[in-house]
Order: sequence, then structure tokens, then C-alpha cells
Amino acid sequence: MKLQGYLHKVGSTYIRTEGTGSPAAKMLRGALPVFQPHIPAGYLIKGSAGNGVGAFVPWVSFFDPDETDTATRGMYVVYLFAEDMRTVSLSLNQGVTELQKAFGTREAQQRLQNEAAAIRNALSPERTAGLVDAIDLGGRPGLPRAYEAGNIVACVYEIESLPAEEVLKADLRRMIALYQDALVLREKLRSTTRDLITTIKQESASDEKDPLLHFAPKNDSEYIQKITGRVIKKSRKHETLVRRYGDFLERAGFDAGTSKHPRDIVARKNSIEWLIEAKMVRRGNVSHAVREAIGQLATYAFLLYRADQQPNRMALFSEAIGDVYVRLLAHQGIASVWPTEDGWAGSAEAVTAGLADHL
Repeated sequence: MKLQGYLHKVGSTYIRTEGTGSPAAKMLRGALPVFQPHIPAGYLIKGSAGNGVGAFVPWVSFFDPDETDTATRGMYVVYLFAEDMRTVSLSLNQGVTELQKAFGTREAQQRLQNEAAAIRNALSPERTAGLVDAIDLGGRPGLPRAYEAGNIVACVYEIESLPAEEVLKADLRRMIALYQDALVLREKLRSTTRDLITTIKQESASDEKDPLLHFAPKNDSEYIQKITGRVIKKSRKHETLVRRYGDFLERAGFDAGTSKHPRDIVARKNSIEWLIEAKMVRRGNVSHAVREAIGQLATYAFLLYRADQQPNRMALFSEAIGDVYVRLLAHQGIASVWPTEDGWAGSAEAVTAGLADHL
């Protein structure tokens, strides 16, 4: 189902008094396959019509799992249907529950508004042009009012006059990009302003230092022992990307292992083995992800395989990396794959080997 059809169907058929077993409520809970092709690999997608009783403001949310996996805390992107079901807002928003527990409802909403304003003002005006600062979901006390307070920026659509499909897709991509910018800016504000940012910063695996940073091995065997014995803590987005691609490989007839420590994926088919390294493209920095992939694949291939039993190598990315980097990797003997709206795209070598779809 297309985004336009999904949003219109939910908005025009949802009736709160029918509860969470209604067709529209089931559509909300089944949002994953509708939105997954349009969201970066590794994000979580959840829809809700409430718990037990129907929600006044049903929603579909997109979570960076390194930030949060729930609408009760942290920052996230969300479609919020207004109480009267006449509009739906695509909002960069924030959870309020942690603040309510600490400060009470009234002060929590005020702090949320202050944070939203600070983050919004820190964003580039060019990036937020045409977006609205405030959303109206009906003003009902409780979660609807908290959603209104937590809004940083939003696109507001009339259910009966939704934009064209390509506009909806572009708006969603834009909001996800703003989400990543806002996460960085929030932490800058936290460190430079007193008591302005009071939401809790979740510990991220990416914040940890590399345990091999100052390790100087005397020989290959010492290095192999060190890298196979260390604990590597990957980000949640990284693990989701690996799991999704591992499922694709299984469907494509590969014997795929995603627990071959410290390698991300080892895939075999027709007696051919592929060493696969997954990399997240963070805030559009493709060159950094490509350089990391080349280095890590070279290291693991050299140290973990005999010279006469070298595997084929492939780099898996969370988004498209561009033709120049595809050719650079191919020049290094490395195939490449990334997710698209239509499946898994990849270099010619990856498609020929069955590691990517024929798109």
C-alpha cells in the first residue's frame, strides 16, 4: 500500500470508540511493511491505536534505536492523527513520560516546549523552511497536549487533500534527516546551556572507545586472539541492518551466519564464501563508512583466513553510497549492497552473485 492510501484509509475510517480491535487500529499496528521501504535500515517502526481503549490521537512512529525505542522518551519522528481525524501531522517530536515522572505534568510540558524551541532555533532555517512550529491535535489534556508541546517541527496534511505520493515520500525523508541533525544539536545544547535540555541521554554503544585503540600486537596470532576474544558492542541500528539482510540472504538460498564473531555476516552458497561487513552511513558521511568497510574487510580477511582460502568480500551499507564509491569498492575487489524502496540494490558483482536483487 502507498503512503497516501494508508494515511487516508486510517484517517477516514478510524473510530476511537471501536477500540483497538477495529480495522483501522489493526492497520496502525501493521504499519511496518508500508513504511519500511522509505525509512533508513535499522530504524524501528511502530503504530498504535492505544492500549485497551482507542487512543484519541493514534500514531505511527519511527525510532532511531540508538536514541529510543518508545514514544514515552527521547526524540522520534511520528505521524499524529488529530482527534477529529481531519488532519495528520508528520512531526519531529519528543517523549514526555520521563519528564512527567521527574517534574509533574505541567512543568514537564513546559520543559518539553522549551527544549523543542531551543532545538528548532538551532536547526538551519533553510532546512526547516515551510515547516510549522506548532501542531493542533485537539488540545485534549494528557498525551495529545504532550504531543503538541513536544513538537519541534512538522508538516500538517488535510486527510481529504493529501499531497501526491512523491511529496509524502520526500517529506518523510526530509524529517528523518532533520531527526539526525536534531539529535546532534540537542547534545551540543546540553553541553553549552544550563538546565535547558533536561531529557535523559541514553547511553549509546557508539560512545564507547575501541578496545583495540592502543593495542600493539607482536604477531598475527596475538592479534587474532585479541579480536576474537573482545566484546564488540554494536549499535542497535547496526544489529537491525544485519538481521534484515541476513533474512534476505536466507531467502536467497545462502547459508548465512550473523554470529561469526567478530565478523558481521559470513554467507556461503555453492561452496563460495562471502565475508560481509555492515556499516551505518551516519549523517550522510558516506566516505567514512566506505573507508571503515575497506579497512575492516582487509583486516579480517588477512588475519582470520589462510592465504590460500581467502573469502570474497562485500560491504553492506544502511543507504545508497553513490556510483563513485561503488566503483572504488569494486576496484578493491569488494562488492557492495544497500537497501532501497524496492529491495536490496547493489554493485554488478553483488547482483551476479545473488547478494542483491535485480532492480
